Amino acid sequence: MIPGSAFLVLAIILFVLGVLAFFIKRDLLTQFMAVEVMLNAGNLAFLGLARASGKAEAEVIVFFILTVAAAEAVVGMAIVLHVFRQRKSIRTEDMSGLKG
Repeated sequence: MIPGSAFLVLAIILFVLGVLAFFIKRDLLTQFMAVEVMLNAGNLAFLGLARASGKAEAEVIVFFILTVAAAEAVVGMAIVLHVFRQRKSIRTEDMSGLKG
């Protein structure tokens, strides 16, 4: 039996790795994947807390987060694809012309 604290520790590690990858890597695709890792770390934390408390409300929240993550994946990949077609690059340094 895995204790609930192990889920939280793993969620924290995944979230920190996602934040580091988002700020260290300089291409849109890797940053996009880092955001997905952070969302999944949040899901894992919710599931760990639900298991520890024995309540099912957190599992409903996880379902909604998965829905938002799926929508974010579709919209994010469409944006990355559009930027690649326009700029022929997905490096964030090449995106300075996108500033308002």
